[in-house]
Amino acid sequence: MNEDGILYGGLIIVALVVAVYIIIWFRERGSKTVTPAQQDKQVLQLKLQAYERLVILAERISLPSLLTRVAAGDLPVRQYQALLTQQLKHEYEYNLSQQIYVSDASWQAVGNLKDQNIYIINNLGASLPAEAKGTDLARMIMELLQADPQASLHPVVLQALNFEARKLM
Repeated sequence: MNEDGILYGGLIIVALVVAVYIIIWFRERGSKTVTPAQQDKQVLQLKLQAYERLVILAERISLPSLLTRVAAGDLPVRQYQALLTQQLKHEYEYNLSQQIYVSDASWQAVGNLKDQNIYIINNLGASLPAEAKGTDLARMIMELLQADPQASLHPVVLQALNFEARKLM
């Protein structure tokens, strides 16, 4: 066999290997296509997971939970006030991506809860003298919630999120 024959035979073998590889690749790609039913199931799962995340978020930004996680220690009231609002905003921003999977009303409800809690923290904090401690603010917040359980949107937001999630199931 001459050099041209060996080269020609080598090219044929390479061409066959490439052809087999391409055929296998197309078969695997074709078998991985998602049916509309599978896609609907995946989307439903993503939506339910988003509602789960929002329920967790609502719990984490509830004032009692926030006060438990962010201890006042010996912080001055203004510093504690800033720390609480910063923590609320951080929790909310961490979950921003969930809004694409949930209803506008659900996302708005969570945003309203965040805004209301910041409002309560800032108004009660502003009513205290500058020399007050963070523990004074925490006590005032808890007293407000105990005196008027409807002062917080937290239970309403949880009900709305649960209602929306159950509609999907």
